[in-house]
Amino acid sequence: MTKNLDQNGFRSIVNNYDLFFIDIWGVIHNGINLFDEAVNTLENLKKLNKEYVLLTNAPRPNFSVVNFLKKMGLDEKHCSRVYASGQAALMFLKKKYKNNKFFHIGPPRDFDLFLSFKENKVNNLNNCEFILCTGLFDENMDNLDYYKDLLKHKINLKMICTNPDLVVDKGNRTEFCAGTVAKIFEDLGGKVDYFGKPYPLIYELSAELKNKKVLCIGDNINTDIKGANNQNFSSLFISSGIHKNEKHLKDFFNNYKVKVNYMQSYLKW
Repeated sequence: MTKNLDQNGFRSIVNNYDLFFIDIWGVIHNGINLFDEAVNTLENLKKLNKEYVLLTNAPRPNFSVVNFLKKMGLDEKHCSRVYASGQAALMFLKKKYKNNKFFHIGPPRDFDLFLSFKENKVNNLNNCEFILCTGLFDENMDNLDYYKDLLKHKINLKMICTNPDLVVDKGNRTEFCAGTVAKIFEDLGGKVDYFGKPYPLIYELSAELKNKKVLCIGDNINTDIKGANNQNFSSLFISSGIHKNEKHLKDFFNNYKVKVNYMQSYLKW
C-alpha cells in the first residue's frame, strides 16, 4: 500500500531513514526554477544532520551540475551533495576508453564530460571506435527518425549512454533525453552501457550504503523508482513531475511492476 504524504508531509517519515537519494530535475527544480518547498526540505534535512545525495541522471560531471544549480540559486551547502550519472560515466571512460576515438551524440553544453580527452572526438561516425551519447543534437531535438538513419549501419559499435532518462520536462516543455537515443540503438540491435539510475553503480559510487536504511525520492518510474526497487530501497514518488498526466496511479504502478512506498504531489516538508 502506497502512503500519501501530502497531508502529514515528508517530516512524518524522515526519522525512519538514514540516507536519502533525492532526484534533482523534477523534484528540486523544473529545469528553469527551483522549487521552494523542496529547497526547504533540504534545509530541514541539513538541520537534522541527515545524510542525503542529490542524485541526478545529468550527463555531465558533478562540477558542471553544481555550477548550474548555483546559477539557479541553490546554496553551496546543498550543491556539495551532488552526484551525477555523467560523473560515473567519466570514471569508466577514463579507465576503459580514454585513448579510443569516439563520436559524440549530444549538444555542445555536454562537452564538459570529455574535456580531458577531447582530442579523441571525431566528427565522422565512420572513424570512431565507440559512440558517446549524452543527449540529442540541438538541430535534431525532436526528429527521432534522424537517429534511426544515423545509427542503423553502426550497430557493431558500443554506445555509452550517460543519461538513461527517456524524457524530461523543462518548464512546460517535454524534451527527449539520451535514453531515447540509446533505446533506438538497442532496437536496431546495438549494445549500450548505461550509467545512472536505475543501475546499481551510481548508488555505490555516490554514498556508503552498508547498514543504512535508504529512501529514494524521484518523479521518474523508470529510473528513480525502479532504481530503488532494484536496490531494495524504499521509494517516494513525486507525482507532479514527468508522469504528472497519469490519473490512476495505482494502475500505473502495477503496469510498471514497481513498488512505491510513499507518494507526494511535491516534495514538501
